[in-house]
Parts: sequence; C-alpha cells; structure tokens
Amino acid sequence: MLSVIIPTLDSERTLVPTLAALVSGATEGLISEVLLADGGSHDDTAAIADVTGCNVLRLEAPLGARLKAAAAAARASWLLFLRPGTVLDPPWIGEARRFIELTRGNERAAVFRRGAAAPSPWREALAQAMLALGAAPHPDQGLLLSRRFYDALGGHRGDAADPEADLIRRIGRRRIAQLAATAHNISQDT
Repeated sequence: MLSVIIPTLDSERTLVPTLAALVSGATEGLISEVLLADGGSHDDTAAIADVTGCNVLRLEAPLGARLKAAAAAARASWLLFLRPGTVLDPPWIGEARRFIELTRGNERAAVFRRGAAAPSPWREALAQAMLALGAAPHPDQGLLLSRRFYDALGGHRGDAADPEADLIRRIGRRRIAQLAATAHNISQDT
C-alpha cells in the first residue's frame, strides 16, 4: 500500500530512529517497502539498510534526481517521503491509513504536524499560527501522496535548489492536509 522513500548520505546516526518508528507500520501491513535513495554514503548506512531489509538505490546524483528515481522504483501506489532523523509518533499509522482511504482519486497530499523531541507550547503555537497564515509545510514533516499525483506533478526536479520544498510548493498549500500525528526531527533537536 505504501512505499517509504528516505534520501540518505552518510545518515547512519539519524536513520536508525526513523526506521524504528516505521516498524509498526510494516507489521500492520501499511508499509510494503522502504527505499533509501542514497547519494554515495561512506558510513554504515548500507549496513543498516541491509539489517533492516530496506532496498537501497545508490545514485551519486542531486537529491531531486535520487528521489525521483526512488519513486519510479517504488512498488506501492502511495509514497511517503521522509528525511533521515524524522521520527513519526505512533498514531501516524491510523492517520495515514485514514488519509489514504478518504483521498482515493483526489489530488491531495498530507504532511504530519511538526514537532520537537522536547515539545514546548510556544513552539507548537508558533507552528500552528504559521500554518494558519498560509506558510508552506516543511520537508521535515514528511510528505504522503499517491504515486499517480506525484507523477502528474512531474515528481521531484533534479535542477531545483531544494527539490523537496519545490515539490511542496508545486502541490500548493490548499491541496496539503496536515495530519494530527507528529513528526519529530531528531537531527534538529539535538
């Protein structure tokens, strides 16, 4: 049902918590595969992928090209793009499943609420205010969309300075739902 795509480059430290948070999604049958779009890591990223059963697509290419190639190789009809270091709270499975069921046939995408490892009320209030004022979601929030919608958008662009933010911009704020589950980015919180 869902292919998870994670771009990596020497990401061993941040990859493990991200993959650990996905285990429950795999055991519940939501995740059918995890693909690492690796840019030529020299650390133990490949060993972690091997131990955890992830598929690795190794391309020493710009981020956008790697993400687009991984999406083309994905087997599932839904794609979830996550950055290494992004850890989803356990309710993410139900939220993602509900979104997928309700969105069939519609050109919409979803992101998770942006959180911190040590959440504070003022950070949460600021994040909610920014979204209410029309601020675009951040790639650290993950991005869930159907393969058909991704292909219709042309996927990630290899020439974009920030291909993840570029894709979110092209989707448009009005077509992006924010799910109630939270995505914490541990690489920014430490």
